Amino acid sequence: MASLERNAPRTGRPRSFTLALIAPALILTAVISGCAASQDRMTTSAINDDYRQRHPIVLTEKEHHLDIPVAASDRRLTTGMRDTIRGFVQDYRAHASGTVEILAPRGSMNSSAASTLRQQIRKELAGNGIPSARIVDSYYAAGDAGDAAPIRLRFTATTAVTNTCGQWPDDLSDNAFDNQNYYNFGCATQHNLAAQVANPTDLISPRASSPIDTDQRSKVIDNYRKGSVPLSTATLGGFGGSGSGQ
Repeated sequence: MASLERNAPRTGRPRSFTLALIAPALILTAVISGCAASQDRMTTSAINDDYRQRHPIVLTEKEHHLDIPVAASDRRLTTGMRDTIRGFVQDYRAHASGTVEILAPRGSMNSSAASTLRQQIRKELAGNGIPSARIVDSYYAAGDAGDAAPIRLRFTATTAVTNTCGQWPDDLSDNAFDNQNYYNFGCATQHNLAAQVANPTDLISPRASSPIDTDQRSKVIDNYRKGSVPLSTATLGGFGGSGSGQ
């Protein structure tokens, strides 16, 4: 009997030990399930806070114009007027190839002088490279008989622009704790960048590279192989050359 008792399986202690392990696991599972059931279902993602998307630079057709003041006693273009017209022509040749319109006032005190200067302006435009067939004469009604209305030159061209700056749709204090910049942030930078772009199509695609100067490239490579690469005076001075004072 003693030997049988020693060989009999001891099931009491292992069973209680297994239950002791299972109970905490069940409690932990219930707690996790409860947290999952009460979690916030709101989907979060990266917050869009890029000023380039709030104030994008776009290409659109825009009017370029120049107002030339005309006094009632003027009979010819001044040197300053001619310089301004030449600048207008450069702007036209860089951005457009359509028509240029000359609008002279009617019904104003200076309408007679404007009619005289309009002919001179037309000659100035043609003399600086705008074909006469692309220059159109037109008129507009002056607001007041005593108004010294200007002569307006205008053309339309594809231009890089952005939306209007100075918009404040929200109170700045609303974003104080969101770590976000305000709506108008970056608008002036985008506006200045659009104004400085010489060729608006550069914002769409880069220009083609210029042809390689094969003669100059071969000369530079040959000099490099011969060890006759020129060094600047600053480099020579740094290595004890004539510029070092030694």
